[in-house]
Amino acid sequence: MSKPLVLYTAATPNGHKVSIMLEELKAAYGNIDYDVEKINLGANVQKEPWFIAMNPNGRIPVLVDRSHATAAHPNGFPVFESAAILLYLVQKYDKEGKFKFESGSDEESQMLQWIFFAHGGVGPMQGQAHHFRHYAPEDVPYGKKRYGDEVARLYGVLDIGLQGRDYLVGPGAGKFSVADVNVMPWVRVYKHAGVETLDTFPNLKAWLDRLLARETVKAGIAIP
Repeated sequence: MSKPLVLYTAATPNGHKVSIMLEELKAAYGNIDYDVEKINLGANVQKEPWFIAMNPNGRIPVLVDRSHATAAHPNGFPVFESAAILLYLVQKYDKEGKFKFESGSDEESQMLQWIFFAHGGVGPMQGQAHHFRHYAPEDVPYGKKRYGDEVARLYGVLDIGLQGRDYLVGPGAGKFSVADVNVMPWVRVYKHAGVETLDTFPNLKAWLDRLLARETVKAGIAIP
């Protein structure tokens, strides 16, 4: 029997953001379940017409909410862009606000600030670092240095934001939230971007270790 949600994904940082959030919600509420469809990126399945109908950008992840059919999407409402998917999930399924903050609050604004910072900065810049280090058809030293240095700079921003805190947002030491989920999968693969160690970012390193110790995070990373 089909489950209420289906995640079209692959083993990438953006894909892991959503599978981690789904596992967190599943553990927190117990009544949330989802199917997983692994997309073969090497075969360009994400560029096929059926996929483009869900996401015109032809990228994973895509979440389809089968419980929310519309005239345009009778088989379920599709959501693309990883950060948008995370916000959709917490807005619709985090009824007790375990992973978000009160609407209109300063904390909600801070949560969105960190989400936008990661979505517009960490992900794109680290993606370019990965490309020039591992996938470019020719060696481009400038590209490797340019994007590697930028990843390190962005990690420094996160390290400042985590000074004296356990999590990015929330009173006191903070609360684990969608803001953390949105950026952690990129930081997890720091070596792939050419950052050999996180020792120069002690707050970020402690935060990453803290998140990776969560069973829900482990489960999310194992998908697909």
